[in-house]
Amino acid sequence: MKKKNIGSTLDSFLREEGIYEEVSATAIKRVVARQVEAAMEQKGLTKAEMARRMHTSRAALDRLLDPDNAAVTLSTLQKAAIVVGREIRLELV
Repeated sequence: MKKKNIGSTLDSFLREEGIYEEVSATAIKRVVARQVEAAMEQKGLTKAEMARRMHTSRAALDRLLDPDNAAVTLSTLQKAAIVVGREIRLELV
């Protein structure tokens, strides 16, 4: 019987290339940005109102919502989650 897949997994390829952590962080950030933006839409919150409720600047919120900007603090994530009625769950596996 022939193998369906030839070669390594995507994760092992990214590790071999030395970019696994960067790619993973970017992927996670894109998901988080989409989830926050969707929750804002569901609650009917503008960016200005969201930033005000988070007690932060509009620029900080823009960084959080920018899927290509992986630099975001846990504090900012927590503030955003509270405003939209969600919670942050982190898991180390």
